[in-house]
Amino acid sequence: MARRLTLRARMALLTAAAVALAVAACASAGWLLTRNQLYQELDRRLAVTSGGPPGGPGHDGPFRGPRIAGQFEDALAHCSQTPAGSANPPPGPYEMVQLVNADGRRCTVPGAGALEVTAADAEVARGERGFVYHDGAGVTPAGAADHVRVLTRSFRAADGTTAAVSYAISLDEVEGPLENLALLLTAVTALGVLVSAGAGLMIARAALRPVDELTGAVEHIARTEDLDTRIPEEGTDEIARLSRSFNTMTTALAASREHQQQLIADAGHELRTPLTSLRTNIDLLLRSEATGRDLPPAARHNLLVSVKAQMRELSSLVGDLLELARPAEAEPVHETVPMHDVVARAVERARLRGPGLTVESDAGPWYVLGDPASLERAVVNLLDNAVKFSPPGGTVTVRLAGGELTVRDHGPGIPAADLPHVFERFWRSPSARSLPGSGLGLSIVARVVAESGGRVALEPAPGGGTLARVHLPGTPAPPD
Repeated sequence: MARRLTLRARMALLTAAAVALAVAACASAGWLLTRNQLYQELDRRLAVTSGGPPGGPGHDGPFRGPRIAGQFEDALAHCSQTPAGSANPPPGPYEMVQLVNADGRRCTVPGAGALEVTAADAEVARGERGFVYHDGAGVTPAGAADHVRVLTRSFRAADGTTAAVSYAISLDEVEGPLENLALLLTAVTALGVLVSAGAGLMIARAALRPVDELTGAVEHIARTEDLDTRIPEEGTDEIARLSRSFNTMTTALAASREHQQQLIADAGHELRTPLTSLRTNIDLLLRSEATGRDLPPAARHNLLVSVKAQMRELSSLVGDLLELARPAEAEPVHETVPMHDVVARAVERARLRGPGLTVESDAGPWYVLGDPASLERAVVNLLDNAVKFSPPGGTVTVRLAGGELTVRDHGPGIPAADLPHVFERFWRSPSARSLPGSGLGLSIVARVVAESGGRVALEPAPGGGTLARVHLPGTPAPPD
């Protein structure tokens, strides 16, 4: 398989080809224009010396000087197709002249050479055309073959005979300069190709310099995984846009990697506590079995209860991590969800988790678009927080009206300095770090609500405690 040219080589080649075509087109046009001008000059000379422009007023026949007219009459009367010498060649700039009779045969004039008769010449001789210009072949009075420019025009003899007279000038004075001009233009075209190839290479090198810098940056990142690398963003052209897009991409990748590392570190930190507690309790049970000294039933029961609680905490933490690990760009489930039913199920679960608390619920009908399981998990997380921080015998109030869900507890509340951080992953206020939990519940709430097009906020409740407000767009009746 042939190796493909580099981008720089392709740009240089395309530039050279474009310039070469342009130079060749200009050279060809110049040569054709010059040729046309030279031929027009020959035609003008033939017209003037043959009696004026053919077809013009008073110029319907050939030039008829006293001697020339007699020669034409004699040539037509004694038609000979063989050139003959003469001491009195016809005057004028033309080199050859002859007559063509109505039969299409040539009738040579002594000392004026001979010309090849074409079909167009015969048409003029028969009166079908008034005149014609064309290139042709002839024989000079000296007997040499020549390439000539011919003007054939109608002629009527004194006796009324219809014929035509052909005047010819050698094309040497046109073809010679045209050949020299063609050689010169060919040389100029070749030089233009070479110059354009060099210019194309320099243009490609200058144009691709930002691409080379971008390539170097990408290779550096691939080699070192250094996402802090930046490319200069100069100008407003496509390369500058590409550089800005690349810098934006590396910034997003760096932030994503930092968040990932932070998530792993925080998850490891949160997992360490329940795992350590589990290992300690299991070690005590194993040591009791190994030494043969059974633990008191109450102590053994407490150990097993602690193990079960730690397992439940681990399961909850793993579930929260799986929820947060779900790609944000994945298309979320959007179906019609009766939010009042979701709230009712979440309230029942909260009452089981806080048997000593009173959970009051007032949920009016409200239908939203979202994922039923995720929305229920979010409401349960809000109620878990309210149950966790409520004092014994306290009351948790839940209301859903007009698309706003409120959860109010009568706990210690959240300090104003902590409110901006409550939805961050693994963040826990200093007063709550001794309580069970991973610090992921409110992060999940914020994510689920955002995916459903809503918003959530926590604020101090009047009279103490915390008030959570969730606004979800929807309708009080199910859509059709």
